[in-house]
Order: sequence, then structure tokens, then C-alpha cells
Amino acid sequence: MDISLFLFVGFSCFLLINGNKVEDCDYLTDKTSLQSFQVLLQAEQPYRTAYHFQSPQNWLNDPNGPMYYKGVYHLFYQYNPNSAWFGDGMVWAHSASYDLINWFGLDHALVPSEPFDAISCWSGSATILPGDKPVILYTGIDANYNQVQNLATPKNESDPLLVEWVKYFGNPLMTPPDGVKGDNFRDPTTAWQGPDGTWKVVIGSYSNNQGMAILFQSQDFVHWTMHRDPLYSSLKTEMWECPDFFPVSINSTNGVDTSVENPSVRHVMKASFNSHDYYTVGTYVTEQERFLPDADFTGTSLDLRFDYGKFYASKSFFDGKKNRRILCAWVNESDSMEDDLKKGWSGLQSIPRQIWLDLNGKQLVQWPVEELNSLRGNEVYVYDKQLESGSVFEVSGITASQADIEIMFELPKLEEAEFIDTSLVDPQLICDKQDASVTGKFGPFGLLALATKDLTEQTAIFFRVFRDHKDYKVLMCSDQKRSSLRNELDKTTYGAFIDIDPQREMVSLRTLIDHSIIESFGGKGRSVITTRVYPKLAIYDEAHLFAFNNGSLSVRVSRLNAWSMNKAQITAGGKTETISEDFSRKK
Repeated sequence: MDISLFLFVGFSCFLLINGNKVEDCDYLTDKTSLQSFQVLLQAEQPYRTAYHFQSPQNWLNDPNGPMYYKGVYHLFYQYNPNSAWFGDGMVWAHSASYDLINWFGLDHALVPSEPFDAISCWSGSATILPGDKPVILYTGIDANYNQVQNLATPKNESDPLLVEWVKYFGNPLMTPPDGVKGDNFRDPTTAWQGPDGTWKVVIGSYSNNQGMAILFQSQDFVHWTMHRDPLYSSLKTEMWECPDFFPVSINSTNGVDTSVENPSVRHVMKASFNSHDYYTVGTYVTEQERFLPDADFTGTSLDLRFDYGKFYASKSFFDGKKNRRILCAWVNESDSMEDDLKKGWSGLQSIPRQIWLDLNGKQLVQWPVEELNSLRGNEVYVYDKQLESGSVFEVSGITASQADIEIMFELPKLEEAEFIDTSLVDPQLICDKQDASVTGKFGPFGLLALATKDLTEQTAIFFRVFRDHKDYKVLMCSDQKRSSLRNELDKTTYGAFIDIDPQREMVSLRTLIDHSIIESFGGKGRSVITTRVYPKLAIYDEAHLFAFNNGSLSVRVSRLNAWSMNKAQITAGGKTETISEDFSRKK
């Protein structure tokens, strides 16, 4: 069966790709079919990344419980130790880092071992309690395949690596409430503490035809009661997975702790559904325990997303070391499940991003963490380069399959831009119909990444500029239609409008290229698109990078800087056993 991704019933943060739903998962356990695939050798792995986090083998998905503790960054993540496919027996794999870029593996933090997580240990979050005490809340799939919420604590709080974790003997702490099905109750957020000392956490759910964040409260972090109303819900959404709820400063790019509640912050509610991570900015009314969004979720292209490409089940955390909020997410594959078996692995993590509220107060801004710059190697640059209609020039002198590029475009004669009514169009549909081969006035112009010399293969990240009734609109697209000569790949084209005024600032793009993943940040991080591509020819040294302009009007490259990227040091972890303990006796 040739498909790009699979929908797993009950999957903790599953995806729907192109609307295709697979009903029968029985063949996932077919040992004969598993054995019929030969895993490719490392030398035959052109799609493994060099500086993105991924496990050496097998299935990886949601990031879980990221945190900074005693000088160490921690990343837990969903991992199947037995297969390159998702299945029962999911564990919390664990890696640690001193810089968010180079990672070393540790023993698995949580593995199925008790009745409350007999089938799997699914997603959750970490919270730092007063006294610098880290704890984990996670979803266990119990012996009856119900989703329940469990607590785990470090065996040794003085260990900065937090190698061993202990499950609370009184688990589960929270079970599906009345009206919520047993498979619609998962993925607890990082908890926050109210002014009165009450702890609060939300669980993703679906009930009465509404996606929702169910609110629970506790005085001791062990005994939890459900609030009468969800913190926020929407009739126009599906099941909410991997919710996130956090404050952002209204006047600074600095992050704030999850428990901060004062007039200097607003709050962000994020939910994962319909294959994307959606969010809205609003006001948290603590007295009523209600989140009041500036704009409700609509279930349309009008909703804000962290990323308009492949980016799902994201988790954020407050980094007290540098006073910033960091975001990371699972980036799934776009090839087939059979390809995953041949590769021996599936899934990777996005580059960690710093996030903050834009000065306009309407949306978030994202940018790769500054530590990534330490991997920059050989640099080339271009200044004041005119790109006439139909022109293409190669950015040579770097490793184009493993690169970091920043480029800025100047646009003269904006008054000649084409007219568009942006209130009536879906940006992704525009990008699909008017792809990189379709000439407009201002655009398409941008980059051709992971391209062959003759452009037979290419992934185009480009812009178009329009005018509407009041001002100008900048459209950002990522076009995968020509990304590979291979068939049976998901080559969806993605698109988003960028909230910038091209009369006042240049159109900018930063693109991270890493063999099979391309992360593109438009408008200084106001819109982001992540894609997975699998070129057949444009691999390793055969990959090239070009800047291009296929619009009828010329544009100027004010500045282009490009760097070869060195390889990050990422090592594997191993297995461990977890035990249960009476957490209440430690308080």
C-alpha cells in the first residue's frame, strides 16, 4: 500500500494527510511484512539529517516535557523501540543537551510497566515545582486502552541529567470524565500555579462536538478536580491533541514563566488538530478560569498556525537560563510507510525556535535559537544583485544540501503589483495554482533549494506581492511539486500570507536546508513553512542552491548570506526500567 502517512486509531497526536483515513491497522503487527524489508545501510541514507534531532532508528513523534534543569536542557519524545512504525509499547525516550543543538542520549525515562500505562506511555509535559523539583504528567494507555493521566518524579533530584524516573504509586491521577470517551482524553500541558497557590493543567479532549482544553485544579499536585467548564473550547474543531497554554510578554521578546499572570502579559492557547498546530492570542480571566481569545478558531485558513507546513504536536517551555520561550515540534515523513521500513526510521524534531509576541500584538514571531549559528561553517555572500525577469543565479561555494541562508529582497515600483482580495482566498490554494512556474508581476521570486544543476529537481520557496483595497500583501509559498523525480511522495504545496508592509521593510527569508527537511522563516519569522522532500538526484554534493525571479518585474537582492552547516553531535540513548513510588511521602 503506497501512502504518505498513516492514521492510527487512538494515536497520541495522529495526523490526517490529504484527507485519507486508514481504517485497518491490523497489518502493522504482521511480522512477515516487517521482515520482508531490508533496512538501508547508513551510506545509503541520503535523507538522514545532519543538524536536526532524530533518533538513530525506529519511529519518533511528539516532543514531550522539554525543560531546562540545573544547567541541562532535556528533550523527551515519543519513541517506538521496536519499529519504524507507530504502535503499542511507546516510550518516553530521553536526550540531554547543553546548547539545544548537540544532544546525547540517556536511558528511556518512561516505559510501559504498570496497569495505568500497560499499553503505552503517551505524550505529556514537565513542570518545575517550587524548590526546583521537576515532575512529569503524562498520558498512559491503560490495559483497557483508556487514556489516563499519570505522575512521575525523578529518583534523584540532585542529578542534573534526571536519568531515572519514578511513577507515583497512586496513578492514575485523572481519568476520562463523564461525557468524554476513553480515547479522547490526552496530552496534559505544563501546569501553572495561580496567585492562591492552586495548580492548574489542561488536557486535550473532544466532547459534544467540540474540541476543548479540559481544566483540572489541585492543591498538592496529586489530587485533581475538574473545573466545571473547559478553559476554552470550539465547535469548529476536532479532537484537541497536545494543547499548550502559556503567557507572552506584550512589550519584550523575552519569555516568561508559565505561571506569570499580570497586565504585562497576554496568553496563547494552542491546539493540534487537522494535521496542524493552531493557536490564538487572548486574555486569561483567572477569576472565571476562562480564556477569551481575540479570535475564535474557525477551522479555516484564517486561523493562525505556528507553521504552515509539516509541524505538529509542538511543545513550548520557558528557558530560565536565557529568559526566553522555546518551541519544538515533530516533523513527520512525506514518503511511504514502506520507505520508512527500508530507511529503518521515521520522524524528526524541528530546530528549536524562540517565540515571542509581535509588536502588533496579533501573532507570534519565531526564530531559530541563536545556538544554531555555532554550526555555521563556510560563508558566501552577495550584495545588491539585480534579478531581472526570468533570471536564475547559483549560490555556489557552500554545501547546498546542508545550509543556512538569509536573503532580503527590495521591490521597486510596488504600484504595479497585481490586485487581490485576500479576504476571499486561501493562501495555500493560491500557491498551489500559481506555483513557481507561473509568472506574475512581483513574483514568484525566492530560492530554489535541493535542486539539480539543470533544475529538473527543485524545491521552490518564494514570494508573490499583491495589492488589495488598502495596502500590499506578501504571500509566501513552498512548492514541492518538482522536489523529486520519485513518485508516491506527498508533494503538497504550502502557503501563508506574511503580515509585513513591503513599502516599509524588505521582504526577507531565512531557510534551513538539511537533506530532507527545509524550514523557511519569512518576514523575520512572522510566517514559517516546514517541508520534507526526498530528491532522487539532488543529494549530497549533487544538490545546488539558486536564487530566482520568475516574475515579469525585476527585484533586487539587497543581501544574501549563506553558510555551510556543520554536523551536530547527536548520540543514541538506551533502555531503562521505571518503578512506582508513593509521591505523597516525598512532599
